[in-house]
Amino acid sequence: MLFVPADSERKLAKSLGAGADALILDLEDSVAPERKELARGLAAEYLKSHAGETPLWVRVNDLRSGETQHDLASVIASKPTGIVLPKIHGPEDILTVAKELKGLERSHGIADGSVSILALVTETPAAVLRMGELLHEPSPRLKAMSWGAEDLSSALGAGTPRLPDGAWRPMYQYARLQCILAAHALGVEALDTVHVDYRDSAGLRAACEESRHDGFTGRLAIHPDQVPVINAAFTPSEAELALARRIVDAFASGTGVVAIDGKMYDIPHLKSARRLLGAEGQP
Repeated sequence: MLFVPADSERKLAKSLGAGADALILDLEDSVAPERKELARGLAAEYLKSHAGETPLWVRVNDLRSGETQHDLASVIASKPTGIVLPKIHGPEDILTVAKELKGLERSHGIADGSVSILALVTETPAAVLRMGELLHEPSPRLKAMSWGAEDLSSALGAGTPRLPDGAWRPMYQYARLQCILAAHALGVEALDTVHVDYRDSAGLRAACEESRHDGFTGRLAIHPDQVPVINAAFTPSEAELALARRIVDAFASGTGVVAIDGKMYDIPHLKSARRLLGAEGQP
């Protein structure tokens, strides 16, 4: 999913050609306060002009900014795929926005539940500490979760989230892992955070390989040049697909454990293989 500043007509015009699976029209951090109203208008027009071409999401300002309701009122009539909700403090923030969306859908004649939510779940200390509460008050609108290190670092008054070798410091690794676990527990997409150095293709590629290995299903991008790197890293290789097919075929006999090339595979491996092939549209 590629972030695009909603106040930039030039960047909006170029964004569809980047090859991202979805775009996030940003009304929050990439837009200066004095340009928020302009961004809302451009986002609404873009949503209308490009409906159906690719999933279009809108990142609104957080609930404590006083801007969220204005953001939602400006764009929901244009039928975005979903709302990206930043800096949540707990499940009540998701439920508050879900209730607001329900009212706006009704007033604009849009089917109930049409607009989804992607929540950024680690940008405040409260959200990290209360992650497990999301499982007790789930919203059917919640379709994806992601996390962020920079906003959490700012909230903590801390320094850079990364160690000199590029690895996450323990605080942020903890938040990252909580996001993965909560997303899978809720059955929603787990999207890894942005790689802020958009010129570092090698670092992004390594980060994507790690995040896919850890259980993330995709990644957020902040520059069009990052999109092909992310797409390539999250696309199963031919070798992976071939092994998955062999695993599925081997289990066709009805046994609970099979051997392939000297390695034992059991039911969890079968489930993983089917999930991999299903994601690729394979039989």
